[in-house]
Amino acid sequence: MKPPTPDEIMVVCMARQVQDGEVVAQGIATPLVAAAYLLARHTHAPNLYFASAIGQSICRDPAPLGLSTIEGLWLDHALVSVGFARAAAEILPTLKPKEFFRPAQVDRYGNFNNVGLGKEILGRERPQYRLRLPGTGGIPDVTTFISDIYLYVPRHSKVTFVERVDVCSGLGHSPARKRGKGAVYLVSDLGQFDFFNGQMRLVTTHPGVSVEQIQRQTGFPLEVSPDLSETPLPSEEELALLRNQIDPLGIRKLELLSGAERRELLQSILEQEQCL
Repeated sequence: MKPPTPDEIMVVCMARQVQDGEVVAQGIATPLVAAAYLLARHTHAPNLYFASAIGQSICRDPAPLGLSTIEGLWLDHALVSVGFARAAAEILPTLKPKEFFRPAQVDRYGNFNNVGLGKEILGRERPQYRLRLPGTGGIPDVTTFISDIYLYVPRHSKVTFVERVDVCSGLGHSPARKRGKGAVYLVSDLGQFDFFNGQMRLVTTHPGVSVEQIQRQTGFPLEVSPDLSETPLPSEEELALLRNQIDPLGIRKLELLSGAERRELLQSILEQEQCL
């Protein structure tokens, strides 16, 4: 069997954070998260409930990974469907789901930004950004009260791991917090982190990755656990499920690619889906 790739290591790390019986939530265009939930369901967590931003619905059965067909399950087989505002303000605070968020920027305290990069203040305090990001969805709402805030970063770099976020759209460990708590876990393509005493701390390095490499690609001094170890490798069962049953088209890899490579994979996946 071929050795695990960074995307596969990340999926397995996230799946191992899921416990049976939980409500797990996923956003839009997060195939690494979707693959992790499916892997957990196929292995140690068969009794999950799935909440999705697609259709603002809750399902007992998970949606299969796909690009052109993913809406089918959420829109047609939901146990309950609600509007976005009600989901963020009423349903999610009650269910307290576990959710993985992908930050464009994150600081050592777990505050994160999905609004824009390179903030400048123009007249009348109106911000302008060098790069406008897709936006926050319900992140500013739910991160104020949920306790299961999990983060993932497919490409670990100083662009993402910053001393100070340009905009705080996801609340981390802050004295102003009244309910819930900040992020408890982060996984990147280089390692796994916890937030011991409210600050990001490296707890495992992925195979072949050094602490020095992770520090070079992090924009603030890195806390390192005294019990630092190497990330446990995916099992043969986990890899076989992921490669052959859960995501044979490699949709999860889209989150680690950019430019021409990403366009080529997108085109290939869409062509293969048309033949299914």
